[in-house]
Order: sequence, then C-alpha cells, then structure tokens
Amino acid sequence: MGIFQKAAKKQDISPGQGVVCEVNGKPIALFNVEGEFCAITNTCPHKGGPLGEGELDGTVVTCPWHAWQWDVKMGCNAENPDEKIPKFNVKVEGDDVLVEV
Repeated sequence: MGIFQKAAKKQDISPGQGVVCEVNGKPIALFNVEGEFCAITNTCPHKGGPLGEGELDGTVVTCPWHAWQWDVKMGCNAENPDEKIPKFNVKVEGDDVLVEV
C-alpha cells in the first residue's frame, strides 16, 4: 500500500479539466470529473503521449498525440476495457488533492 501525497490544490483543477503533476517522481494525470478527482498515469501506452494534456469529455480523456481514449475513473481504454493503464487512489483533505503512490 502506498502513501498519499499532495498532488494539487482543489481550486487548481476546474471541473472537466486535467493537469499534469509529479508525485514521488511519477508523472500523474489528475482530473476533476464534476467534483470527483481521478488520477491515472500521464503516459499513454500507445506512443507515450501526455494524457494530462488531453481533452476530457465526461470520464474519457483523449490523448493529444494520437487520440487514444481512456476512462479516467476506471483506468481502461474506452474502446477495449480489457486494456488497462495505471490508476491511483485519490482523496481530498481540506483544499489539498492527495494521490496514493
């Protein structure tokens, strides 16, 4: 089991948006899905694109490099749910968003 570490402030991520942050040396894509924060790896397995810079539509982020799509809540490919990427537990304490790594 990992340790929760601060990744961002709640007010830094508007609903429907994502950011890239580094937590314990790992690049993390952190998203605000209608007030619920979700964290996945920032690296798309297709060609290494930065998922945190992709466009979020509901719970699905589209990689800005080659348009692969990932569900940020489930950590799976939007078209093939059996294909997974690392996702991380998230909790909010006060104004801080914490990610377990």
